[in-house]
Amino acid sequence: METHIALLRGINVAGHRPVAMSELRKLLTDLGFHGVRSLLQSGNLVFRGSAATGADLERLLEIEAEKRLGLKTDFLVRTADQWQAIVAGNPFLAEAERDPSHLVVMVLKGMVEEAGVTALRAAITGPEILSAKAREAYVVYSAGIGRSRLTNTLIERKLGTRGTARNWNTVLRLATLARESGG
Repeated sequence: METHIALLRGINVAGHRPVAMSELRKLLTDLGFHGVRSLLQSGNLVFRGSAATGADLERLLEIEAEKRLGLKTDFLVRTADQWQAIVAGNPFLAEAERDPSHLVVMVLKGMVEEAGVTALRAAITGPEILSAKAREAYVVYSAGIGRSRLTNTLIERKLGTRGTARNWNTVLRLATLARESGG
């Protein structure tokens, strides 16, 4: 049985798309997944299952969340091994150690292309530092995220794919939950 980490895009943010974590845990349990756990209120789930994987699993969860909960949002799913690769692939180790709340990983639906990364770097007007590869983007917001002009919307537009971001503390906590779940 594979351990998965699912991130939901844009829920419970400033009252937008409210959903209880208990409803999401029940949804996954009703779909036959095991050991379903949630972290925080922003849509972070860890669970085990052997049914669909990758994009098929994302689509299944999106369809069922809309059908059963009336929740229309993106699910971005990675296996525990893929999540460990995200942790190990962090190009900003010093920043992660010094100020983990200002380092975010944006998990993306699609693969990034070099032209999109180049365009995104050219659009950065502040002190932010970015590295993107495969289906993740790492961003250091040294002056803070709240006032930055490097928004998720800008990142998605330049990279040509949707995603959702989590700060480094949350990334590490999800890795721990996945390990505890057997992944």
